[in-house]
Amino acid sequence: MIILIAGATHTGKTILAQKLLEKYRYPYLSIDHLKMGLIRSKQTTLKPTSKHQDLTNYLWPIILEIIKTNIENNQHIIIEGSYIPFDYKSAFNKDELSHIKILYLVFSKSYIDNNFNQIIDHANVIESRLDDDINCDHLIAVSAHHKLMCEKHKIDYIYIDNTYDISSAIKKLEDLL
Repeated sequence: MIILIAGATHTGKTILAQKLLEKYRYPYLSIDHLKMGLIRSKQTTLKPTSKHQDLTNYLWPIILEIIKTNIENNQHIIIEGSYIPFDYKSAFNKDELSHIKILYLVFSKSYIDNNFNQIIDHANVIESRLDDDINCDHLIAVSAHHKLMCEKHKIDYIYIDNTYDISSAIKKLEDLL
């Protein structure tokens, strides 16, 4: 099984992947780690601050082939990150798609407004963010865009509105499996 966890920055993708690793023993790949490895090894001229779409265009073909290799080898993997395009389904045939489950994590505007400081406080739960310059307005805009695109592309998502409980995200993924 291939599990893709996507969403805007700070939505808890990495902690969800870690919890799934602990529960199912499926390894996970952080797309941010792949990105930084390619940037630091000078395999690309892109930077961590490059446009999100430019990073997605560069990283997605690599991620796509990692997914296909895992499917071919009948291996499980969790891949988490924000560089999964909303039209990801177009890259796979029907049989390949039967091996893939995806879940987007999406914050509501009210959740961000009411919990922005808590969101920032939890930013380093799994990994250390060296340069965390996220702002409330940007997170609201990106989250609204993700919700719209998930609905347009018929992608399952968890809408985090009142409270954020990681166990509900795990339950939703289990329902998809």
